[in-house]
Amino acid sequence: MPDGRGQGMGRGGGRQGVGPASECKCPKCGLTQPHQRGVPCANQTCPKCGIQMIGV
Repeated sequence: MPDGRGQGMGRGGGRQGVGPASECKCPKCGLTQPHQRGVPCANQTCPKCGIQMIGV
């Protein structure tokens, strides 16, 4: 007899992401730097271009 319960993950779902970025990358010139723990990539600027970096 079924007990009325499903087999899904339920409300909230499963894991959403894979964690923080491992590198920061300049979207203009492609320069990459290691990500510094506790410092968002968006708070860093590319030393070559001066552009805001992104996490990859």
